[in-house]
Parts: sequence; C-alpha cells; structure tokens
Amino acid sequence: MTLTRRDAVVLLGAGTALVPTGLAAQTADAPPAPPPGPAAFDHGVIIERARKLAAAPFDALKAELPKALAEMSFDAYRDIRFRREKAFFGKSSSGFRMELFHLGFLYKDPVIVNLVREGVPAPIPYDASLFDFGQTKLSQRLSIDTGFAGFRLLYPLNRPTVMDELGVFLGASYFRVLGAGQHYGISARGLALGTGEPEPEEFPLFREFWVEEPKADATSLVVHALLDSPSIAGAYRMVLTPGDETTVDVGSTLFPRTDVKKLGVAPLTSMYFYGENDRRHYRGYRPEVHDSDGLLVKAASGQAIWRPLMNPERLQKTAFGDGNLRGFGLLQRDRLFEHYQDLEVRYDLRPSYMIEPSGDWGPGRAELVEIPTDNETADNIVAYWVPDAPAAAGSTLRYSYRIRALKLAERVSPQARAIHTFVAEARASGDPNPGPDHVRRFIVDFAGGDLDYWLDDPTKVVTETGASLGKINAAFVMPNREIGGFRLFLDHELTEPGTSAEIRGVLKAGGKTLTETWVFQWTRPA
Repeated sequence: MTLTRRDAVVLLGAGTALVPTGLAAQTADAPPAPPPGPAAFDHGVIIERARKLAAAPFDALKAELPKALAEMSFDAYRDIRFRREKAFFGKSSSGFRMELFHLGFLYKDPVIVNLVREGVPAPIPYDASLFDFGQTKLSQRLSIDTGFAGFRLLYPLNRPTVMDELGVFLGASYFRVLGAGQHYGISARGLALGTGEPEPEEFPLFREFWVEEPKADATSLVVHALLDSPSIAGAYRMVLTPGDETTVDVGSTLFPRTDVKKLGVAPLTSMYFYGENDRRHYRGYRPEVHDSDGLLVKAASGQAIWRPLMNPERLQKTAFGDGNLRGFGLLQRDRLFEHYQDLEVRYDLRPSYMIEPSGDWGPGRAELVEIPTDNETADNIVAYWVPDAPAAAGSTLRYSYRIRALKLAERVSPQARAIHTFVAEARASGDPNPGPDHVRRFIVDFAGGDLDYWLDDPTKVVTETGASLGKINAAFVMPNREIGGFRLFLDHELTEPGTSAEIRGVLKAGGKTLTETWVFQWTRPA
C-alpha cells in the first residue's frame, strides 16, 4: 500500500490505539468499560512505519504548491519569519523553544511536524497567524494540512537571557547544530546515497518529525524522524544536548527497498573554496574561505590521520579503511580571525563535527568526496562511512553514533596535530626561476602533544614518509619554536603528467609516534 501525506497523519498523528475484537461480552450489570486512551508514543512505532514504507513502492508525494510558494524568490522567502512570541514550548522552563519554517523558495517538500506531549503525538496544523510575512503577500488561503518546510530549535547557549539557535532541520535530510560561540557552517545529513558516483546522487528526505516536549528540568531534547527515498526508508531518534560542545546522539534503523550500491552512513557536508594549501581561487582581501579545513580519521589501530581539504580541478574521492574506525569528522582547525578577515560570516567560528560510532559498525571505510567549485556558496565537501557489507533489499540495518559540535577539537586528537599545510614549488632558496611541474614541496607544521618536550633535543625527532606513486626526493624536520613544535619539509616527484599521488608524513622519536599522520593528495598538471 502506498502511503499518502494524509495517511501519514492518520496513522500516527492521532495516536489511536487498536482494540482487539472477540472480547468476552460483559455481564448485564457490569458498568461499561471506559474507552481506550491514546497509545503511548514509542520510537518502535516509527520503526514499524519505516518497515512498512520500505515494503511499499516509493511515492514522491510531491505537493502542488500555490504559484506564490513554488516560484518564491529568496528575498520574498527571507521576509517570512516565525513569530517569536508563538514559539512552541514557550511556557516550559526547560529553556528549549521550537519555531517552524514556511514552505517556499527552495523548500518545496512539505513535512509533517508532530508534537509529543505526555506521550501523545499530534501533528501541528498549518496556521498563517504563526508567521509574520513582512512584505511578502500570499494571494490565497492555505489549508491546515499544508505542512511546513522544517523547524529550528532555540536555547540560551551563550547567555541565560538570550535565545540562540541550537539547531535547524531544513531541506532533504539535512540538519545543523551549534555549540556555544559557534556560527553555522557544516551540515549533517541522514544518509548519503551514491555520492561522488557516475550515477545521479539520491537525496533521502525526512518526511515527518516527532518532537518530544521537554520537561521543566530537561537538559536534552528528543527528535524522531521518518526518512524515505526511492532506495531506502528509515527511522531516526536524535537526542540533542546543548552546551559548549553540543552533542547529537543518533540511532537509525534502515530498511533498503532495493540493493544499495554505496551507503553513506553519518554523512557530513561542508565547503572548502580556498585556503593556505590551495590558492588557485584566491582573490580579494580574505586569505582563506572555508567552513572546514580538514578530515580527521581515527583508525582502529589508535592512529589519527589528518587530511587537509582542497578544491580540486576535478572530482576526487579518497578512502580511509582500517577495519572498525573509531571516528571521523570534518574540522575547522584554524581558529585565527586574521587568517579569514571576514567580519560577516565568521569562518573562524564555524563548528567542527566529529562522528563517534556507538557499538560495532563492522568493517568499512571513511570516504571523502571533494567537488570542484568556483564560489563559496556551494557545499563541495562530503565525508561519510561506507560499510563493506552490502545494503541488500529487505534487510535491516542499524547504526548509532554521536555527533559532537566542537569549536576547539584538540581533545579528539591527543597526539600532536598538523596545524598548517603549505604547497610550494620545489626550488632552491633565492632561485628566481619557476620550479618544475613534476615536483612539489610540502611544508607541514606540527604542534601540540609532547612536541615541546623534544625541542630541547630536536635531533632525535625524525620523519617517516611514504607515497602511493612517484618518489620522495627529500624529507627533513626542523624545530619551529614559534608554534612550540616542528616543521616537516617534503619534496615529491611525479614523472607522468596528469597522475595523482597520496603522500604521507609522521614524526617520531625513540620509536614513539609523536604526531598524527598527515596525508595529502596532489595531481601533476596534464
């Protein structure tokens, strides 16, 4: 059976309990039994909804939006604001508030948002009075089942008297959360399907949400979501805990409709336009423009791998496989304002997101996709985890993990970290002639960990390097007392035009690994 949007409201929104037939007849003098109360809300109901959804043919459920909404401009959409005084949970002393997003502009897929109060779910009916439309005018009245584009959550993250944005669920399966002192940048997603593959990517949707009303002393808020796409359906339970480091504990149960060629679990989406290691698009006064500057992978062996991001000339994918990964994340490691010089968007305050699996995900790999872009408005960076086991039609898959929204991410990488990566021509100092195209010099600064201890005896710090292709012509380390660490110089040669190589470097002393492993990929011009 194909479910319609109205079916979705009826099946779960009313919270009606099913009464079994064939009950024994009551005696004539017995008082009538009271009518059954509404069934208590439970995440298992959503899991069962997802299971049934996956067993039915996919229904795009495209709504016929009024022309005023379907063709709305960005400026007109931006003028529609939820009335702050009508925020949900406004009478609660928990500190959480919820506001809704109107349909329009890019957001044309209606979603149902349910409130769960005292264990009973009920859909929020559309009501135009919830919104201040500003200069935007709608020529027709919209019905109560119009739905919404999504919702935002508010919480006093930075000051007790000011409601800050804590999180946003808007568009496909995208959501974003903030910790104290952070500005929106990177996004999380429910799933990534076919990202970076020759076939068109599939973008699952969160069709319906259930937001549990927080109790007076609540320090977390629970959001449930029903995910759907042509290939897969799923149920999500997300527990948001705000703070200096906001966390989202995600539990997902997935039901593939078809055999999924490549399943991207816990995907993160970000932007990298240009930075210290990639100056091709540099212009204007801003030295760097990016939401994230590197991928951190924590391998099963305990070693951390740092891969600086880049804006490539053509799409490239990089895989990091080490059995059961301990975690991965897209980080904004550079926090110096003077490296960005942008007072408006504050790239220096963009959060880092770290994914930490719960339980055994089995063998798989972290994968990084970098897509060329010529502007900073496109999210061109995607990272996710791909299981080795196939996502077969009719199977049940479960993945639980924690998302940590970080500002300073030193704790997730206790070893010394690669804080700068520079790429230069390989030529002698003072040589005015351009360096050869087939050789590049990489300069990497490592700081933190125990490196400051070794500054008193720097000759004992050595580098261990490697390359997937070509050869390393030179590699040496010297102290960098300006950062309390060491600088690695590495010259690498590729003989064939148009070929790519992955190069690696790590610092050691006395047989002990001092730093995370720095990894970089470069392509010789064709």
